[in-house]
Amino acid sequence: MHIANLSVADALTSLRSAEQGLTSAEAEKRLREFGPNRIEEIRGEPQWRQFFRQFTHFFALILWVAAALAFFAESRSPGEGMWQLGIAILAVIIINGSFSFWQEHRAEQAIAALRKLLPQVVKVRRDGQLVTLPAEDLVPGDIVLLEEGDNVPADCRLIAGAEVRVNMSTVTGEPLPKARSPESVTSAAALDSKNLLLAGTSLISGQGRALVFATGMRTEFGKIAHLTQTADKSVSHLQQEIARLSKLVAIFATALGLVFFVIGTLVGLPFWANLMFAIGIIVANVPAGLLPTVTLSLAMATQRMARRNALVRHLPSVETLG
Repeated sequence: MHIANLSVADALTSLRSAEQGLTSAEAEKRLREFGPNRIEEIRGEPQWRQFFRQFTHFFALILWVAAALAFFAESRSPGEGMWQLGIAILAVIIINGSFSFWQEHRAEQAIAALRKLLPQVVKVRRDGQLVTLPAEDLVPGDIVLLEEGDNVPADCRLIAGAEVRVNMSTVTGEPLPKARSPESVTSAAALDSKNLLLAGTSLISGQGRALVFATGMRTEFGKIAHLTQTADKSVSHLQQEIARLSKLVAIFATALGLVFFVIGTLVGLPFWANLMFAIGIIVANVPAGLLPTVTLSLAMATQRMARRNALVRHLPSVETLG
């Protein structure tokens, strides 16, 4: 049976706790058993690999080839401005890739952003006394005191309170505060139970005492943090369309260059002059500005969302959300 369905006395009994809280010895024992009450960071893809990936997707590869062709053309036919074009394409690749990596790296700091929603210290009963402790030292069975303006440090069962209203937006997205009371409920869903206070939420009004029953990554907030770090990167519709467009551009530019090369051969142009002209056609038909345009537009959208406290970890998610 979920702790929300138990009476206050039964909830305390189920966690081998009491109104006076845990003893220091018992709390230390539980801290070793359950670990500190904090959001853990899961080691993900190395940053060097993330950085390298920004320069090796299909459209970037097309630009690399275009730059190489421009420099080759300059080496065979100097003074026609192909080296400036090659430098410009390289600049587009480097600037776009670096900016994309920087933007995603900032967004990847999701755990730091989530940790800010948890308090650093908390008032808790230990050995029958009210003390202030680091929130990381909380363990299941602790009795915490919360009042208006406090952030909830762990998943708790309210055991006493008056006029308690909670902002649940960080967990459920609901903008309106929810009332909370100590009475037992029939619902087993943590998000629907009116006697539960979840980590990461905050008290809009009232005050009360609450029994901690889940800490760290075992909280609902911890599960959200885990999903934030481990969710697979799905390919958005925009990414699919850009990949399709990249292939079409590559085929079109190459075909056009070959057509003009054949035409030049038929009209008797010298081989190298004909080849340089064909390369110029291919390079000119690669839309070098498309990549930074898409990246910048998505980045601007993420910044606007960030000002509204919406965390976007991957730029294509903006298009998918829209």
